[in-house]
Amino acid sequence: MTSRSSRLTSKTLVNLALAIGLCYALAPLLFIILAACKTASGTLSGDLFSFRELDPAANFKALVHADGGIYFRWYLNSIFYAGVGAVVSGVICAAAGYAFDKYAFRGKEKLYGLVLLGVLVPGTLTTLPLYLIASKIHLVNTVWAVLIPSVVSPFGVFLARIYSQAYVPVEVMEAARLDGAGDLKVFRSIGLPLLKPGLATVMLFQFSAIWNGFYLPYVMLNNEKLFPVSLGLYIWNYQAAAESPTFIAQVLTGSALAILPIIAIFIGLQRFWRSGITAGAVK
Repeated sequence: MTSRSSRLTSKTLVNLALAIGLCYALAPLLFIILAACKTASGTLSGDLFSFRELDPAANFKALVHADGGIYFRWYLNSIFYAGVGAVVSGVICAAAGYAFDKYAFRGKEKLYGLVLLGVLVPGTLTTLPLYLIASKIHLVNTVWAVLIPSVVSPFGVFLARIYSQAYVPVEVMEAARLDGAGDLKVFRSIGLPLLKPGLATVMLFQFSAIWNGFYLPYVMLNNEKLFPVSLGLYIWNYQAAAESPTFIAQVLTGSALAILPIIAIFIGLQRFWRSGITAGAVK
């Protein structure tokens, strides 16, 4: 009886902790959704968790017409930067991680150590050197100034090597080589498909990092038509604070819409993690 009571108490405490964690995670999401639906006066009143003074249609209409609808230009820019950057970075990281795991070459561990050193360097620390390099080759204020640095991910290489060790059996590679497959074909037909869970993870991390990235485009770009949505909303928020507080409602509406792609890509990549559970099995 005491043991049963102890188990019941443990489950209750665990469920309580999970409930608190869930509330902590969902509170900011609820906050931004309600704030995006409120009028400017309702937002500035500070009573954001109430259901009074709601007018989401007016906020969305104001967002559509603000500065000639430039918000959706920023949105498409972010989709381009994050989408292309995530896909290219994922493939590069998968190939590099696979090579570091499956091949032996001179200076391999030293080179891999340099990659791991890159994980420890904050991205903001490299922004100024990147700007100076981009300035010399005339890439400042172009999409390439944001896109090219976005495909580099030392952490993605590290993660891809771990996944390669776990999901790509050497026996399968050796069998493919006995059938006459070259190294590139082995990677394309065996390594890359088995690395799908790792590839999906790297793409998700990189998409989130690029989508939420602010400092790199802030330094590299001055043409507002090239801004990502994060930089555009920052400029609007500054204007709202300095010039017109009523502008804050459409800033919050734009912020709420900016969450959707992250949620969509996370849901879309779920199947790769599920399929990856048995992807590395050797029969």
